[in-house]
Amino acid sequence: MSVLGELFTDYTLRTVALGSAALGLVAGMLGAFAVLRRQSLLGDAVSHAALPGIVLAFMITGAKTPIILVLGAALAGWIAALLVMLVVRTTRIKTDTALGLVLSTFFGLGLVLLSLVQRSGGAGQAGLDRFLFGQAATLVGDDLVTMGALGAVVLASLALLWKEFKLLSFDPAFAGAMGLPVRALDIILTSLLVIAIVIGLQTVGVVLMSAMIVAPAAAARQWTDRLGRLVLLAGLFGAVSGLVGAVISSMVPRLPTGPTIILVVTTITVLSLLVAPERGLLAAWLRRVRQRRQVEIDSVLADLYRLAAQHDDPTSAPHEVAVLQTMRAAAGVRNSLRALADEGLAVADPDGRWRLTVEGAQRGRERVEGTT
Repeated sequence: MSVLGELFTDYTLRTVALGSAALGLVAGMLGAFAVLRRQSLLGDAVSHAALPGIVLAFMITGAKTPIILVLGAALAGWIAALLVMLVVRTTRIKTDTALGLVLSTFFGLGLVLLSLVQRSGGAGQAGLDRFLFGQAATLVGDDLVTMGALGAVVLASLALLWKEFKLLSFDPAFAGAMGLPVRALDIILTSLLVIAIVIGLQTVGVVLMSAMIVAPAAAARQWTDRLGRLVLLAGLFGAVSGLVGAVISSMVPRLPTGPTIILVVTTITVLSLLVAPERGLLAAWLRRVRQRRQVEIDSVLADLYRLAAQHDDPTSAPHEVAVLQTMRAAAGVRNSLRALADEGLAVADPDGRWRLTVEGAQRGRERVEGTT
């Protein structure tokens, strides 16, 4: 309860938690489209490309006002995204190669510019390096207002162009055939992704921001096949990760908020990969176990029928378990027989021998005839 109370009463914690949750919400929802369009690496390229924009914005204006730095980051990220699209469309270079080239070039330029600014010795440059790994604890009210305004623009645009973005994500060729401006929509969606990324630069930094784009969507994808639910779940996972990461960071001294948020969202993703009912690894393993078990039960049923079919009345001929074990040459015959008894397909005589019921004889015949 003390942590919950501090969340409402402590200004710093409340600001960091709200900012981190807003970041997770917007990044998760936009990241769902990036994952569906197989543009996960685009988030990595844009986040790294934002660094020279931040430094140039400071060099030109001499101010560290949040909106100015964010605009510089957005412009650089947008240019990088358009450059990737241009390279892919006008050359034979593949998307992954273009992303790698743009990412490394822009990030290298950003590091060079950052080094030059730091060497200048100006007092105003202090704190620019926090955009590398993020420093959520430095968020203030102005940062929160900026993040909220940009996030509102992103979500409003997403709502207004929902049908168009949906069609663009699943069948861009069909969207073009319907007369939709595919290239313009692609640029708009990419621009929204750029905005979502620059919102989180101060919180988690350019190095870790790509995880906030990819991880919530990857986690949400394990739980649903519907786009609407996917986007909402991705936003929810992102918001919860931001909020929980901020709270955990406040409870442990010197624990950085940005990396903590990334660890939380990674945990959610791993759990989703494991326990999601349809796509989860645990669910898939359980299905395989059930399938193997059912194959064993059906095999024992078929063997029992083959033995019983040698008699005039298959339901009146009991057989020893040892005989069935010889035919199966595998363990688990007794468990399979008990499963058949639970289904009403076989019964055990007082002397421990097993015979088929009427329904079991019919099912056994179906199994045998179906395999011949």
